[in-house]
Amino acid sequence: MDYLPLFFDLRGQRVLVVGGGIVASRKIEHLLKAQAHVQVVSPELGAELTLLRDTGQLEHLAQAFEPQVLDGARLVVAATDHEAVNEAVSQAAQERGLWVNVVDDARRSSFIFPAIVDRSPMVIAIGTEGSSPTLARRVRTQIEMLLPERLGELAAFASRWRASAKAVFPALPDRLRFWDGFYASPVASQVLSGVLHGADSAMQQQLDAAQSAAATQLGEVYLIGVGPGDPDLLTIRAQQLLQQADVLLYDRLVPQVIIDRARRDAEKINVGKLPGNHEVTQAHINTLLLEHARRGLRVARVKGGDPFVFGRGGEELQLLRDAGIPVVVVPGITAALGAAASTGIPLTQRGVSQSVTFVTATGAQGDSLDWRALAGPLQTVVFYMGVGQLAEVVTQLLQHGLPATHPVALVERATWPDQRVLQGTLGGLLALAQGAVLQSPTLLVVGEVTALGLQAAVAGQQTIKSGGERA
Repeated sequence: MDYLPLFFDLRGQRVLVVGGGIVASRKIEHLLKAQAHVQVVSPELGAELTLLRDTGQLEHLAQAFEPQVLDGARLVVAATDHEAVNEAVSQAAQERGLWVNVVDDARRSSFIFPAIVDRSPMVIAIGTEGSSPTLARRVRTQIEMLLPERLGELAAFASRWRASAKAVFPALPDRLRFWDGFYASPVASQVLSGVLHGADSAMQQQLDAAQSAAATQLGEVYLIGVGPGDPDLLTIRAQQLLQQADVLLYDRLVPQVIIDRARRDAEKINVGKLPGNHEVTQAHINTLLLEHARRGLRVARVKGGDPFVFGRGGEELQLLRDAGIPVVVVPGITAALGAAASTGIPLTQRGVSQSVTFVTATGAQGDSLDWRALAGPLQTVVFYMGVGQLAEVVTQLLQHGLPATHPVALVERATWPDQRVLQGTLGGLLALAQGAVLQSPTLLVVGEVTALGLQAAVAGQQTIKSGGERA
């Protein structure tokens, strides 16, 4: 992030705008909404700014730019068609330690104007760090369509009740839970509809009811699957609950970009399981889940993929149910499905594969696998967490009937920006993987379908075939 978004209080502050045309007019419109004292330096004014001057909304200095006109200003905008003038304004402002924006010229600017969605007092600013103002405007248009017109009225209504809510709920988690409930309540819907009669009495009743319920309210736990890595694969429900949670317990392989989508004030605890230490770590996770939920907190147990596919979500669900703690399960895209989509490998296809099996070969679980069934024809088998057992997997599949020429693929960090695919045969798998220095998570896909894939693979993905050939 090269620019820090800020909201300036410009009420009554002197803001100098150099330029009297249409571009200057667009910036002045926002400055006047922010109640700034606007002075325009320009030999002439366009029709729009002339009207604002004549109605007393801005002050006009009818002259060419000179550095001394900056004295006493808090903010400066250069909006002329003359590059030399814009350069002079930028240099003079920065010499005086003033914030300056040169319109459509980030190099000469110390701040940039965002695209704005105005539902005052709710204001949303969208920026692209100067790289594409057009994109910022498109995003603004999309957000405009999503937000109710009276959202500002709802924000003002809630502001009047903040002190009352804080007095009733001095602890931040309790207060946040109340407000989360309020914004989904009939009272909020009433205000958004413009029906304010009776809203205050309904709000008081809601506050009283929440206070009574809080005395006996248990916390709750969200078992959230966040998919294989790409944050765009998060479900809407997962995003909503990440924003509600007071505490996050997240796995080692959950990307930071997904953790960053949680509430900023939430407590974030990395409980990633380390190889060879699973049992101790899971016991610790169970203790944390119960401890935080019994304190009345909302706890998000954040897992890569899906919580019920090799995620021990079932064990955690049973633990919490036995303790009487409410649980919400949010499914996620499991790694095999993410890998299939991002590599173009169909997990089933008519005449090639009529079934798909997800399996893990780690630890004691590998000894109990039905290898004869896994080596059967017309199927796809996806091995999770199998990189450390590749030699055993190859040996067992060959011994139970699969030919050495059977197609396979290793998909490393599926859906991540650095995804990599190694494509080859069962007999050459160990040699293929030996020099690859594979990272977690890596899936092994065994089946004829792997020879069909990669035609719809993501752009920029690295693919390595047997013999070291890169596609």
